[in-house]
Amino acid sequence: MAVVVAVLAGLLVGVLVAVLLGRMRRQDQVRIDAPVPGARPKKREPMPAETMLHLLPTAAVLVDEEDSVRLANAAAFSMGIVRDGSIAIPELAQLVRRCRRSGVSQTAELALDRGGFPRRELTVGARTQLLENGDVALVVDDLTEAKRVESVRRDFVANVGHEIKTPVGALTLLAEAALDARDDPEAVQRFVARMQKEASRLSRLVQELLDLSRLQGGDPLPGETVVSVDAVVDEAVDRTRLVAEAKMIELVRGGDAGLLVAGSESQLVTALSNLLDNAVAYSPARTRVAVGVHLRDDGVDISVSDQGVGIDAHDRERIFERFYRADPARSRETGGTGLGLAIVKHIVNNHGGEVTVWSEPSSGSTFTIRLPRTDVILDHGTSHTPDEAVTPQEAATT
Repeated sequence: MAVVVAVLAGLLVGVLVAVLLGRMRRQDQVRIDAPVPGARPKKREPMPAETMLHLLPTAAVLVDEEDSVRLANAAAFSMGIVRDGSIAIPELAQLVRRCRRSGVSQTAELALDRGGFPRRELTVGARTQLLENGDVALVVDDLTEAKRVESVRRDFVANVGHEIKTPVGALTLLAEAALDARDDPEAVQRFVARMQKEASRLSRLVQELLDLSRLQGGDPLPGETVVSVDAVVDEAVDRTRLVAEAKMIELVRGGDAGLLVAGSESQLVTALSNLLDNAVAYSPARTRVAVGVHLRDDGVDISVSDQGVGIDAHDRERIFERFYRADPARSRETGGTGLGLAIVKHIVNNHGGEVTVWSEPSSGSTFTIRLPRTDVILDHGTSHTPDEAVTPQEAATT
């Protein structure tokens, strides 16, 4: 699809360049052949074709026989292709010269290093065409994002296949073992219990894949309404309570009450529940997990803090990636799929917010969802007494 779009864009740019060049020639001819003595030169108004050329995201450059740039649109400058009246990228300049020498249109896909810090590599598709007057037309499409999306999609499909294959393979082996041990009721019961665990993991993986696909679909935020943050916290805490009680983990909440945000209540409950599930799963027994809600100048912060194992610095940069697990062994133990935090990130992004993490090994973690605030506030007070209103930072150090 990206190749088709690039080809169509290239053809459109080529037509515009030809039309614009022809009109420029006609205008030059009028200025030479029919000068107006004593008249002050008027500022040339941009032609419609020239205006369209500058609006295109595809870079378009016209190079003369001396390798000087005669014409370049805005995209050519923003991509760093043209500088000081010439082609600034050696690979593209060489492509133009090769086209002029051979007289044949040249195409290439190039990886360009933009330099600077941090370093950024730009992937472009370039095409050149020799014109009748000896000039060379160069069109360049930025393929960086298309290549990135293609890579993400390819990795996603590979990861999905691997993640699904693991529980399916385990179920097959466990079923065979249960059949072989049919005369041993205790062994059968043990294998069936493990089969149930693997089946639950597979079911959860499929459901989270469906949720992630829906979040990335054409309508990622259906039925947007005004949502009570209190209701979101209530539901998420209620969903996590049984698991927390099984580990004797205390769930506390505090901060501002009566805050409203715009979005999907079900999605926000899912995001907060995922954070609470992780906090409980990665915390030792008899500790505390805190939920704090605070009104900031530019948004509403919902924080989840734990007193768990913490996250290493090199893992914090990747924990929101799909299928990434900071502790694979613990993830297998807890039935984690590596999709929970990716879902949180997509939900928050769909609501125009951001999610951040603070963590240190052996010092716990604090995940914060920041959402755009609304102008309506139900109650400026707090929903808890002062000794109950524990902030996430206090919970993490208690």
